[in-house]
Amino acid sequence: MLKEGQKAPRFALPSDGARDVRLEDFAGKRVVIYFYPRDNTPGCTRQAQAFSAASRDFAKLGVTVLGVSKDSVASHCGFRDKYALSFPLLSDADLSVHKAFGAYGEKNMYGKKVMGTIRSTFVVGPDGKIVKVFPSVKVDGHADAVLAVLRGGDAKTAAPKKTAPAKKTAAPKKTTPAKKTAAKSARKR
Repeated sequence: MLKEGQKAPRFALPSDGARDVRLEDFAGKRVVIYFYPRDNTPGCTRQAQAFSAASRDFAKLGVTVLGVSKDSVASHCGFRDKYALSFPLLSDADLSVHKAFGAYGEKNMYGKKVMGTIRSTFVVGPDGKIVKVFPSVKVDGHADAVLAVLRGGDAKTAAPKKTAPAKKTAAPKKTTPAKKTAAKSARKR
């Protein structure tokens, strides 16, 4: 995995915005690049929603967020539209950018060693160097931790906020006339 102070690898990846995104497009600006395993999975969805919910805070700091996974552009478009995500999702189908950043390799999943995406985030400074590395990210509270670092604070001081899944509202129960009459007489007693 890349270390802080190292130059971020250059890349050009297709995005959900129908154009390739290059790291050099952001020269002179700060960029958050986060690697995630898969569109539409519970953890990846919560993480994307948290970054999207904080998009105004990132924008106020002049920071662009880029999400990267091996999923196709078509998958990214569906994921973006389903959850109204507000930042570019990049497709790294051959995992070359994952590997260049060190975000792909052996990891422990349910007690087994497997090869896969290592959920990780990199803050790239205006000079193209890695300013902060978040290895083996825990989803809940992560976007807040990244914001804390960008504001000059410490990632550990950001209180994790659990992003609750969207709740479905139950339709009101219909009451039959017989039940209404029984309820009225019970109230009169």
